[in-house]
Amino acid sequence: MTDPTRWRVGLVGYGEVGRILAEDLRAQGVAVSAFDLKLKLATDAGAGAALRAHAARHGVVLAADHAALAAEADFIVSAVTASQTVAVAEACAPAIGPGAFFLDFNSASPGAKQRAAALIDAAGGRYVEGAVMTSIPPYRIKVPLLLGGASAVALSPLINALGFASQVASERLGVASAIKMCRSVMVKGLEAMVIESFTAARHYGVEDAVIASLHETFPGIDWEKQAAYFFQRAIEHGRRRSEEVREVAETVRDAGLTPWSASGTAERQAWVADLGDTGLFGQRGTPEFARSADWRTEADRILGHVNHKD
Repeated sequence: MTDPTRWRVGLVGYGEVGRILAEDLRAQGVAVSAFDLKLKLATDAGAGAALRAHAARHGVVLAADHAALAAEADFIVSAVTASQTVAVAEACAPAIGPGAFFLDFNSASPGAKQRAAALIDAAGGRYVEGAVMTSIPPYRIKVPLLLGGASAVALSPLINALGFASQVASERLGVASAIKMCRSVMVKGLEAMVIESFTAARHYGVEDAVIASLHETFPGIDWEKQAAYFFQRAIEHGRRRSEEVREVAETVRDAGLTPWSASGTAERQAWVADLGDTGLFGQRGTPEFARSADWRTEADRILGHVNHKD
């Protein structure tokens, strides 16, 4: 089908990314179905109810499982946590339609993308790796997106007609993901370093001096605003980020380097996510969760936790 506005789009993963894509596609009248494991897990009953409510509001059809979604879709977007990249391809492959596009949005290593591609292509689908190059919420469907693989050239103009902002990085699978992974050594690492540096500085009462020094060295960065954003994103999405950075570490390791920085970043991101799960930053899933405009509020919560004496 050459008219993408008539596609049946299937979203695997109905988290933040999936819901944003669903909203923007449905606003154009595109048929959208979705599947998320939270819809089936009894332990995530609250999250499942929220996803069902969102789907009802926007006219998204919820599929029973991966296979049911894949069987009906002309274009599948996999937007799950990095650790599930290959598993989703494996679950969709047996039911994917001949020639259907499978866009892998996940922040996984080139090796993981290649394993996923082998499954989809062998089943008659057309696998395309996608590398999302910045945070999705501000850009929504127009987030800068690099595509890779043999079917990338065919897919790019079609999804751009739907509002995506994609460009082909390479017809060689793995290049787009390598760009994303190497960038994430810096970006996700900077988040972890700011949380560690600023929280420790807050403990010693030297945060203003540290920020003044950073501003002198990097005058183009608003460190107060950036720190608030970094704290918020790590608290809200540290679990997903930790999985991504473990894929980053694998990418670095495959290049022959020991991923000391990436491994440390993964641990810090997971640690912040663990604190979030305890309710330290408020009730997860509420509008108030991790929404402080001042990073000091969250740093003080962390310090209160780590310095607490029973």
